[in-house]
Amino acid sequence: MVVDWRRSVTMILAVTAVASLTAVTGSGGATAGTRAAAAPRAAIAVTWGAAQEMPGSAALNQGGDAQVNSVSCSSPGNCSAGGFYTDSAGGDQAFAASEVKGTWRAPIEVPGTAALNKYAYAWINSVSCASAGNCSAGGYYTDSRGYEQLMVVNEVNGTWHDAIEIPGTAALNLGDNVGVSSVSCASAGNCSAGGWYMGSGSLSHPFVVNEVNGTWHTAIEVPGSAALTTGSIFSQVVSLSCASAGNCSAAGWYTDSSDHTQPFVVDEVNGIWRNAIEVPGITALNQGGDAAINAMSCAPAGSCSAIGFYTDSSNHRQLFVVSKN
Repeated sequence: MVVDWRRSVTMILAVTAVASLTAVTGSGGATAGTRAAAAPRAAIAVTWGAAQEMPGSAALNQGGDAQVNSVSCSSPGNCSAGGFYTDSAGGDQAFAASEVKGTWRAPIEVPGTAALNKYAYAWINSVSCASAGNCSAGGYYTDSRGYEQLMVVNEVNGTWHDAIEIPGTAALNLGDNVGVSSVSCASAGNCSAGGWYMGSGSLSHPFVVNEVNGTWHTAIEVPGSAALTTGSIFSQVVSLSCASAGNCSAAGWYTDSSDHTQPFVVDEVNGIWRNAIEVPGITALNQGGDAAINAMSCAPAGSCSAIGFYTDSSNHRQLFVVSKN
């Protein structure tokens, strides 16, 4: 498979499409091939219900500070969410909550984090659901030394299982600042996640990790990122999206030899992560030396689009979009 991030990076534009009906005139002046205008359809009423406190959240949030960081819905009325709450001692604890057939259930402390989160600082940052009751989430916790460690947790058939440290990250992470930025699930038990870890010298490195048939594999540094990151060696995966199992794309930023921030993209093809590349065309735009991708999304056919910002020669932030066909 050949993947091509389109070499023209363009400023984002808002375009309004106006539909028109063209009449074709036949011999004798009669109008031929003209369809009668269809009667307008009745508007479908879309109504937001009244906001309510998440059922059961007050019982968890004894410290009075809580936040939802991510929510994902696989079908109408079937969603999952994650974030953090503060316990009675003021510590941050990770939670997960599920909506089933339109009804939100009480959130729970992420199973297994009591054993992991010794320093009382854990969050869920990203959630993705492949089908109702089958989701994965990623975040971090702090170990007994106060060091942040990366974790993932799976919901299987409506039940949240125990969180685990992402395999392989203990060997990668030599610092105390980590994070899972993005999780994407193509099907139940087949997901990918990305973020950053701290290497030697407390410098951040981007990572990706795959879940295959319900088992999380060993995380790796994004291939090719070390060759790109020649500046202060700061680099992160910011957003990740999977078109199908084993076929994903991720994006983020790195610092070059001039300590300018540049955006990168990287593709996974049939379960293998390829080398990251600088976003084509960004050098000509990013005259101010500060650019990054903030979000990306891939369609089932494998085409992806990403959006971010760059700084122009006047150091004004401008928007860009880039697509892969």
